[in-house]
Amino acid sequence: MNNKEILEQEDILAKKSAEDILSLISKELGNDLVFASSLGAEDQVIFDMISRLGLDIPVFTLDTGRLFQETYDLIAATEKKYNKKIKIFFPKHEAVEKMVNEFGVNSFYESSELRKKCCHVRKLEPLFRALSPYDAWICGLRRDQAETRADVKVIALDDSSKIKINPLINWTEEDVWNYIKKYDVPYNKLHDKGFLSIGCAPCTRAVAPGEHVRSGRWWWETPEQKECGLHVVNGKLTRIKN
Repeated sequence: MNNKEILEQEDILAKKSAEDILSLISKELGNDLVFASSLGAEDQVIFDMISRLGLDIPVFTLDTGRLFQETYDLIAATEKKYNKKIKIFFPKHEAVEKMVNEFGVNSFYESSELRKKCCHVRKLEPLFRALSPYDAWICGLRRDQAETRADVKVIALDDSSKIKINPLINWTEEDVWNYIKKYDVPYNKLHDKGFLSIGCAPCTRAVAPGEHVRSGRWWWETPEQKECGLHVVNGKLTRIKN
């Protein structure tokens, strides 16, 4: 089945469970499919599903070099529980050294442009490199994570024309945590301390009751600046809760 035929399955897949979506996509795409995990709660659910279903889907994550210790602990706990390695991609050290030496170790606080430059060096370049051997990738987007998610489909083309599959698109946050509790899925312990969205340590803080879920990420910027380019919607770079 080619990309066009797979994309035409949107109406059918939209009515399927997340498990069925993963099973069908794995069968159709085989070795052309990879799971890009942010290690967020949604992605931990997908990891558990892949394991329970016995699907041979490789998994990778990005280590920006500035993650929380709790995130590293989660990687170790996840690999141990499921007996499955997570391939880790790092930014190119030459690019990190050049950026830090030219702009400073915490330059991302100084302007939106410098923050996005840091995201590009530490996240986007490694992501593109990780995805390069594959035609399709799985991620944990949900429609209710942000207004920009309202029109996201179960399956679509990303900005580089790769197939992007979102098996949890119709799930709510309650659905995610109910699943985690039911199957005893490992999750980042920072979630228990008010961190609703977890990224790099210098760019993430806990969220107070009543604050927007995204207020803990890049809190010094205005809402319309809060993106790093990992996801593209309708030609616009956007970033969602992970």
